[in-house]
Amino acid sequence: MLRPLVTAAVLLAAGAAHADRVVAVAPLTTLGTEDTSAATKKLTTAIEQALAQLPGTKVITGTQVSEAIKKAKKPQLKLCERDPACLTELGKLVGATIVVDGEIGGLGESQVVYLGATDVATGKELRSTTLQVGAKDVGGGPSGAAVRLLEPDRYRGTLHFVIDVSGATVYVNGARTQLSKSNDLALPVGTQAVRVTHPEYRDFVKFIDVSYNQTTDVAVGMTQYPILTHDLQGKPISTDRITYIDPPWYRRPLAVGIGAGVLLIAAAIIVGNLVHDFPDGECRKVGGEEC
Repeated sequence: MLRPLVTAAVLLAAGAAHADRVVAVAPLTTLGTEDTSAATKKLTTAIEQALAQLPGTKVITGTQVSEAIKKAKKPQLKLCERDPACLTELGKLVGATIVVDGEIGGLGESQVVYLGATDVATGKELRSTTLQVGAKDVGGGPSGAAVRLLEPDRYRGTLHFVIDVSGATVYVNGARTQLSKSNDLALPVGTQAVRVTHPEYRDFVKFIDVSYNQTTDVAVGMTQYPILTHDLQGKPISTDRITYIDPPWYRRPLAVGIGAGVLLIAAAIIVGNLVHDFPDGECRKVGGEEC
């Protein structure tokens, strides 16, 4: 009775022996039941292809998973409903290291697939994300969802800077960054605060949305600081030569020297007046002391 189960697991694992990780895609569900519609099968295929494009990844398709569940006579594994224990058992059944499952919610064009990735070795959910179906998807579609689940550090986009001056410095979210030789900069997906500075120009500041796996052009037009051509009185400022202006007469060296001499003479006269001749013919200082 166990032979078909062992054979299925061995065959699946053998085909994935060269991969760094083996990802099994569990059947997608809707309202607690397996969704076997044509649209869901097409969506499942797109998710499988996106996962297979990740480096070192081998995918066990939803069809292969369903066949293994059928041979093992464990229909309950088709409806794990994000239960880690159930998904772990499913992963061990097909020889996977990670199980990706999903539930479709919403109506019409507003449908959303809630995806999760569970690590079989630990029995814990690694990450979860959402995938919009039918409506405009700014998250990169199935490819973006696969990266968010298994390699979130690679969920990035690129900004291409076109700066009209040389020697400018670029800051992103307050941190100084270095552009590539082609003036490109890879950044996480989302809104980024960009500031471009130059000592002779006003700062360029802008919030820019970075899209997954896309390059966004950033045209940076720097505005130069104004050059003063007139002073506060409206007189033109010469930029060709430096004009020397004589200081006032009372600040010139000769005037300062004469002023100091006058002060010294005045001080001597004042001190001399402090000495008086008294009627008795004796010379005395003010205060009664002898001269």
